[in-house]
Amino acid sequence: MSISDTSLPISSLPVAMWSPIDASSATLALSGNVDIYSLDGLWSQIRAAQDIWLKQGSLNNRTKQTLRFDASQVLSLDGAGIAFLISVQEAQQQAGGIFELVGLNARYQPLLKVFDPITHLFPVPVVKPKRNLIVSTGMATQNLIEDVVGLVTFTGHLAADLWWSLCHVRQVRWGDFVNTAVQAGIAALPIVGLVAFLIGVILSFQAAIGMEQFGAVSFVGPLAALGIVREMGPLITAILLAGRSSAAFAAEIGTMTVNSEVDALVSGGLSPIRFLVVPRVLAGILVAPILTLYADIVSIFASMVTMLAYGIPFINFYNGMLVAVSIEDIGSGLIKATLFGVVISAVGCLRGMQTGTGAAAVGISATRAVVSSIVMIVLVDGVFAFISYKTGF
Repeated sequence: MSISDTSLPISSLPVAMWSPIDASSATLALSGNVDIYSLDGLWSQIRAAQDIWLKQGSLNNRTKQTLRFDASQVLSLDGAGIAFLISVQEAQQQAGGIFELVGLNARYQPLLKVFDPITHLFPVPVVKPKRNLIVSTGMATQNLIEDVVGLVTFTGHLAADLWWSLCHVRQVRWGDFVNTAVQAGIAALPIVGLVAFLIGVILSFQAAIGMEQFGAVSFVGPLAALGIVREMGPLITAILLAGRSSAAFAAEIGTMTVNSEVDALVSGGLSPIRFLVVPRVLAGILVAPILTLYADIVSIFASMVTMLAYGIPFINFYNGMLVAVSIEDIGSGLIKATLFGVVISAVGCLRGMQTGTGAAAVGISATRAVVSSIVMIVLVDGVFAFISYKTGF
């Protein structure tokens, strides 16, 4: 399309007339009542003609193209007309051309100055600089330090409020404690029982495959029972609680944080840790060892059933388990489970109170709660294993 092809009226009764003079200059004249109704259909046509003219000028010469916007014949101009003017001006400036506005009535100047400069309406996209390895490492280290500081601070507040709960038993929100214990404990029995049963079966089968090569299948039962009560029972229960309860605590308290309910507690002179965290931590301390004991029983029963396939009767399994497993082993697993319960409930509440703003913040807090809980479970388990190695407990 040539320049002459665009030198046509945009409509039979146009309020805007596009008139290109040559490749470096053009005129756009407004007349009559320029409003949203009279510009219907003209806006896109004029802008298309302007774009063609700008492209042709950039191909034919390197001089700046000048567009003269004549508004001397305008009788009335509304917000749509101002927006049309700004759109044409922005396209001209983006192409590196010159925009000249002439004849605009003084009464429309204040309205036009509201959008001056128009670059505020069309901001240039800011390209974020790429982070190098040093910056990324530094930011990750800073986030880790801040997270550790927040965890230590929260641990101190929680320890003080747990001691407060022992000294002021009647002031603890026991209703919330019971509800949390029911949701985290009784509601978790089916999934804990299912996973514990499967763990008992899998552990026995895998141990029997190796022991059968040495003719020591009869030792699988005591070995599996010892591993279940000392390690597998507490660990599997803790991981399931981290996926269920820790995420639930983070989501509940996170929603309250987003809705400013936690801030309302502070404004009312109430401690959020005593009001929200202490009942949940006490519930975690209660249900974790109970669920662990339940998981131990189910896993050992599953192991007993599995060993029937290798000709080991129940009585032999039971007698071997009595020899291998002592009260200290069971107590060690339950103490470990209690520590896991404290860690899981406390971390879930901490992540909930650290929830940011927005709908996605609650989901992020729940995810962080599960991940942090599992990491803390592994750390506590490692420390407990080292203590058991040194003390023989």
